[in-house]
Amino acid sequence: MKRKKPFSPKKAVALKYKPLEQSAPKLVAKGAGVIAERILQIAREHNIPIKEDADLVETLSQLDINHEIPPELYHVIAEVLAWVYNVNKEYGAGVGPS
Repeated sequence: MKRKKPFSPKKAVALKYKPLEQSAPKLVAKGAGVIAERILQIAREHNIPIKEDADLVETLSQLDINHEIPPELYHVIAEVLAWVYNVNKEYGAGVGPS
């Protein structure tokens, strides 16, 4: 008999990064359920690329809002930023798939 996974509401986080003004990206939003859906809706409305990575979202959800990501996450966030830059290059700056 298979065990059912306990229900876990969808989670989302949002990062903001201005390389000329910040030393590292900041966590600017986080939430689960309805709040996560709203974060994703706002991203879609503003043509912000959305990358799904449940493990990364779980890790970033532990951070406080408006705090820079810790150095131990730089490598994985660099991979996400590279993905965003490629999406923007492919679809035009500020535009990406939803």
